[in-house]
Amino acid sequence: MLDAPFLRSTFAAALPYEAYVETASPAHLPRWRDMESRIALTDAQRQLLRAFVRPVNILASSGTWCGDCVAQCPMFRAFEKANPALIALRLVDRDEHKDLADRVMISEGNRVPVFIFMNEDFDFVSLMGDRSLTRYRAIAARQLGASCPVPGAPIPADELARTIQDWLDELERV
Repeated sequence: MLDAPFLRSTFAAALPYEAYVETASPAHLPRWRDMESRIALTDAQRQLLRAFVRPVNILASSGTWCGDCVAQCPMFRAFEKANPALIALRLVDRDEHKDLADRVMISEGNRVPVFIFMNEDFDFVSLMGDRSLTRYRAIAARQLGASCPVPGAPIPADELARTIQDWLDELERV
């Protein structure tokens, strides 16, 4: 169960984005930095984020080695930077926080990334992962079958923009 005391304590143990990314191996860190440089919110997206009136806490179960985490976690950092007074992002390594990972399984698996949205009191509001609808559609269009892109594989700009919007829509919803 994702109750407020558990979420609050896990959030407190989690790392802010920069500290989390710095735990990446030398082989993976450049992929994170490259993706960060590609995330560009539109003026409308920044305006929407600045219009939030209630705090939103976001906890991500992630892996610095994971291509989907590299592709999507920097989007949440951009959301946080757009309204740091009301949006707080923290990340945990899935394998180091198995107690959380086992509570947020998707299709009976410990997927990453998984984003947990909470209100200002750390009450559970929503959970979403491991990919947005745009990401699933793009992957299906490229290949039908079991495979995973290597971390840092190029993501087309239009897919990146739509994925940012998918996640922002979920953040606005909560």
